[in-house]
Amino acid sequence: MDPSRIKQRIGRFRILVIGRANAGKTTILQRVCNTRENPEIYDSAGKKIDPKVLMASTERGEHDIENEMVFRNNPGFVFHDSRGFEAGGESEFDKMKVFIASRSKKTKLKDQLHAIWYCIPMDEASRSFTEGEIKFFSQCDTGSIAVMVLFTKFDALYDVSYAELKSKGASMEEAEELAPKHAEESFAIGSQLKFLYHSKDIRRPPKRHICLPNMDKDDADCGPLMECTAGTLDNEVLQQLFVSTQQANLELCMKYAVER
Repeated sequence: MDPSRIKQRIGRFRILVIGRANAGKTTILQRVCNTRENPEIYDSAGKKIDPKVLMASTERGEHDIENEMVFRNNPGFVFHDSRGFEAGGESEFDKMKVFIASRSKKTKLKDQLHAIWYCIPMDEASRSFTEGEIKFFSQCDTGSIAVMVLFTKFDALYDVSYAELKSKGASMEEAEELAPKHAEESFAIGSQLKFLYHSKDIRRPPKRHICLPNMDKDDADCGPLMECTAGTLDNEVLQQLFVSTQQANLELCMKYAVER
């Protein structure tokens, strides 16, 4: 189907973003939409919410997962935010489960969730999975929705790799140059991924994961995130919608245009 016809039929690509505070969620969404501006927030009826009203609700600890976040620079994406649900966060977890289930029952594709990005920050060296993260991947039925883990703030592991390389005799210059690759290679065979994909505690692992370093930099590249997400989508219509909506990876548009 032609991308323009797909956009007429479905409209926007809908993503649920999960992660606790300071997981780097907003920064990544800004990069995806190529902006530094904050998103505009709309309620479930499509009415724009006044930022002051929203701030007052947030200060009271209130949060509505049904609210839609839209960036003016790329209104083709609509994001829903689910705060992290750590120990004692039963209500947040239940709200998220109900939201996913209700969206899955929507008859129109435009109202369904099209992807889930679960953001896990890596700025705690050698961190293990939290209770909330394990709970999501063991108990939450996401059906056919494409679920990805985004390991955010991955550059925090560069310092660990730098120290390891220095301890093995590398010079400061060599250690600094090799640290990113060393961190990626160590993580690929490390305990976190083994647990995520092979632990008996994880009954519903994600389809894919991606490591995202330095997303707070002006020249941050979210092209790999776009390519990984596109490859996670099994529905060809949603895949075409996502590829035509994203603006961060023009090569991806060309690739899927050729494959079609």
